[in-house]
Amino acid sequence: MTPRRLVITVCPREPGVVTLPITRGGRAARLNAEAIRRHLLELVAERGLGERVRVREGCAGGCSGPGPNVSVEMFPLGRPGEREDHVAVDWKTYVYSLGTLDCLAAVIEDNLGRARR
Repeated sequence: MTPRRLVITVCPREPGVVTLPITRGGRAARLNAEAIRRHLLELVAERGLGERVRVREGCAGGCSGPGPNVSVEMFPLGRPGEREDHVAVDWKTYVYSLGTLDCLAAVIEDNLGRARR
């Protein structure tokens, strides 16, 4: 599977809360958009994924309903010394569906190796 680089967007303006564990097997927590952004940043740092995963604030879609909502853009991981490619090769949104995940870490884990079929 081709290595990926992720850009995860969390919309800070959407109200709402989801309840799910941060990591698989963890205890469920109530998470609003800011908590989701903060925990995703912590997961990236803990796992040493700073070169492959960026978390940012912005529109993730779904503005007419309750959030929080997250979107993920996937880019090819370039070779050392190459410029980053800024054309997404895949994407996934968690608009109105974030609470169905088994944990927040799945946003990172499931998409780092996800290949478009």
